[in-house]
Amino acid sequence: MSLSERIAALAARVGFEVGIKANRDHPGIARAWASFGYINDHIVMVSAFNVVSVERLATGRYRVRFSQPMPDASYCWSALARSSTDNGTQRIAIVRASADEKTAEYVDVSCATMATSFADSTEINLVVYR
Repeated sequence: MSLSERIAALAARVGFEVGIKANRDHPGIARAWASFGYINDHIVMVSAFNVVSVERLATGRYRVRFSQPMPDASYCWSALARSSTDNGTQRIAIVRASADEKTAEYVDVSCATMATSFADSTEINLVVYR
């Protein structure tokens, strides 16, 4: 067996093993994700998977709607926000309080400064796992 045949066989085997272990139902695979921001008074969705829309509810507050709803609200999400200024002011993506909602159809994400005042960001990256 030549080296190229061995490499091809190995690649096929790796692909088979990964396909068995990491299929679309695996809990470690993101069920939804989005990269969006508030730019020039508009929500701009740069890229997304299983996200149909992002709505700005108020300064720094967003509702992200899923294309295909989650089975229930027992999912995990994580988000990061880019600073909108060049002076070192940080932005964080957080859940504000019990007033923010998390349903099978959507999740509310808030963005705030380190001083905890709501602030928009030009880039927020959200990932949802279930």
